[in-house]
Amino acid sequence: MQVVNQTFDAIASNLFHVRQSIDAARTRTGSSDAIRLIAVSKGHSKEAIAAAIAAGQKDFAESTAQDAVPKISHHASLSIDWHFIGHLQTNKIKFIPGNFSWLHSLDSLDLARKLFRHAQEKSSIINILIEVNVTADPKKHGIAPNALPGFIEKLLKEDFTALPLRGLMTIGPHEAEEKEIRACFATLRWLRDDCQQRFGLKDFTELSMGMSSDYIEAIKEGATMVRVGTAIFGERDYSK
Repeated sequence: MQVVNQTFDAIASNLFHVRQSIDAARTRTGSSDAIRLIAVSKGHSKEAIAAAIAAGQKDFAESTAQDAVPKISHHASLSIDWHFIGHLQTNKIKFIPGNFSWLHSLDSLDLARKLFRHAQEKSSIINILIEVNVTADPKKHGIAPNALPGFIEKLLKEDFTALPLRGLMTIGPHEAEEKEIRACFATLRWLRDDCQQRFGLKDFTELSMGMSSDYIEAIKEGATMVRVGTAIFGERDYSK
């Protein structure tokens, strides 16, 4: 896979426009809460990431550990928060502690147990978002909405102190009407609020939802994190 080149100035300009769009959407909703823009740098070069950092970007996301670790190491001297947003294979768990401060895709108790063990070994804290398959898409990972309370109850019983539960993540429906997209994100918001109250989780506040094609709809439904790649870095070229 090769990346379509984006110049330094183009990435800075793209970031400026995305931030403007986020602020405008937040203003329209009447929200005073900050929204964390996560630049999805998977498939893009260290140089592209450096251009975004120079433009003030602090949060980056990757979805494959083997591609992410060299980039994280390259920028290790900088104050960057790295987010893992892909499906985490068990043989890659060891790469998460010490490299990523956020995991957006927890979806099994076995994964949590193994991640907790590795986090303890490295004295690391990893902020956890549970991935929820709101659309019931068989091609997507994540917990079914009706299974979420039971899953959280099991996590809390095991007392994974190095894995604080911070909220939920979902992927919206593909090429859907705005009404359907917003309904998906509204469901995630309801699930977060319900679980926060049910289990007394005061820090269970995050909603990671919305990508380049639907982050405005996500903000309208209360997103606290939006994961934007193409609108910042441009398309990845899969033809080469």
